Formats: sequence, structure tokens, C-alpha cells
Amino acid sequence: MDILIDETLDGKTVKEVLTNTLGYSANMIKKLKFSENGILVNGSFVTVRHTLEIGERLSLSVEDKSEDVSPYTIPVNIPIEIIFEDEHVTAVNKPPDMPSHPSLGHKNDTVANALAYRYREKNYVFRPVNRLDRDTSGCMLTANSKDASFKMYRAMTEGKIHKTYIAVTDGSPAAKSGELRSYLRRTHNSIIMREETDESDPEGKLAVTKYRVLAENDGHALILLSPITGRTHQLRVQLSGIGCPITGDDLYGKSSPNISRQALHAIKTEFPHPQSGEIIKLTAPLSDDISALTEKYFSKESLEDSFKARLYTESI
Repeated sequence: MDILIDETLDGKTVKEVLTNTLGYSANMIKKLKFSENGILVNGSFVTVRHTLEIGERLSLSVEDKSEDVSPYTIPVNIPIEIIFEDEHVTAVNKPPDMPSHPSLGHKNDTVANALAYRYREKNYVFRPVNRLDRDTSGCMLTANSKDASFKMYRAMTEGKIHKTYIAVTDGSPAAKSGELRSYLRRTHNSIIMREETDESDPEGKLAVTKYRVLAENDGHALILLSPITGRTHQLRVQLSGIGCPITGDDLYGKSSPNISRQALHAIKTEFPHPQSGEIIKLTAPLSDDISALTEKYFSKESLEDSFKARLYTESI
């Protein structure tokens, strides 16, 4: 990354630019200080105490190198829908039954494999901003550089990245809108399952979700959900906890003859662009299986085109 010093940065030290202008953490600055050609001014090494002047070029080694690339992320030509893409961020509409990253038993069929192939001419490092469960579909963000990854992580921890999901449930909440607040922990003797606990449990972590029921019929509901926190399986556990497990969720509810996975889709994502700060709003069209499920469960009137459009535009 090259930054041409103008009047707004004239007289500032390199550390001030890194900390205040770019917002880098102490850990990231440390990595730059100790990496080869990490911080240069006009091509020469400087310390972070260097005072910058108009016309100087500050160069930061934040680009990925070949040694950064994981040998476990194998480029595989897998079709995947791209809903946003530039040099900083890529967003995909993740299909169901596709893991986010390689693991035991899934080495060649993940989002990481697909993007490694798409960017095979680069030193591509897979940096997910948000991961989705294998059987959850929808919008998934990835950062395309160290700089973007750091800024997106910071935005996430500051609550500036907003995600909205759509779920079909078995059962309907008594209150048609509101907030779910509970404490979650890993279920004892399981590395996968989570369960609700109480505030006094030292293993419990607060989980908060806003929701609104959009349609209901014959014991099923179509619910818009916005997680405020990002706990593992948060939406699945909390909906099950109020007696409305997600349709097809055989881990926290029961399997369904009408869909082969949990009917959960990340339909919208909003985030500040890591370079420009512009607010980017993305939508991920519903997968075919959830679209078919909604048409089966809910009245045709509630699923007219005008109603479907609201799924992508309304907030909770």
C-alpha cells in the first residue's frame, strides 16, 4: 500500500498515521515494523517516529506473499454466485451444503476452495469476515487483503456490520416482534451443539437477537432475524428455545420431508467499506429450496411479489 503524503498528513509521524488515520492496532503495527520492507518512505526504511512531509510516499507491506498462502486451501473450479467484488472485499451468496472453509471430510468443496480458484493468479489468502454453517445459505463476506481484514474485523467488533436472516420455523412466537436475550454455552460432551444457560454460568455468553414475524400459517412462521451478537448457532438455539425450531434443523428441532437442511438464509448484509467508508448494502436472493418451502407453507397472498420485495428492503 502506497500513501502520498499531502497537507492533511504533513508533520505527522508514521505512527500517528498508522494509529489515527488508518486505525491500525498495536499488533498490526508491530507486524509491519518487523516484516521485511514493512514501512518505507520514498523506498527507504524508517522507524514509526519518522515525521512525514508533503510529497513523501509512505509504503506499507500489507500485500499477501506466497508464504502467506495456506497449502490446505486448494483452488477448485466450483461455481459460486458473487454478489459484490472489488480488490478489498468479496461477498458471495453461499449455497446450502457448502462449508465455509476446509476441514476433515471437506477439503475440496468449500467457499475457500471456490475463491482460491477465482483468484488463482494472486497470492490469495481466504479471510472470512463472517462464517455461515454448512447448511445455512446466503450472504457471506470475505476480506481480500490484510488491511481490509483488519478493518472489517474492527467494524464487526464495533457493531457496524449488520446481518439479517430469514427463517422458516415449526411454530410461531407468541410475540410477533421483539428481542431474544439468553446465555449460550457449548453443550457438555459435544463439540458441536450449543445450549442455553443462565447468567450465573461462567461458561455462558450473552446472545441477543432482534426478530419480526412476517407471515404465519398452519403452525409455521416466516421470521426476519437480526443477530446483535455473533454466537455459534445463535439463531438456531434461541428459536428452538422459544418453541419455534427452524424447519429442517435436525440438531435443535427435527428433520423435515420438505427441506433437507435448516431453512435459514442470510438475506441482507450492511457494512462500511474498508477503504472508502461508504455503507455497502447487499442482498442475497433466496435459495430455491427455501423459496419452495415458503410457497408450500404460506398463503399466496402473503408471498406476492410486493411481499417478497419487502424481505430485501425492510429492517427489523
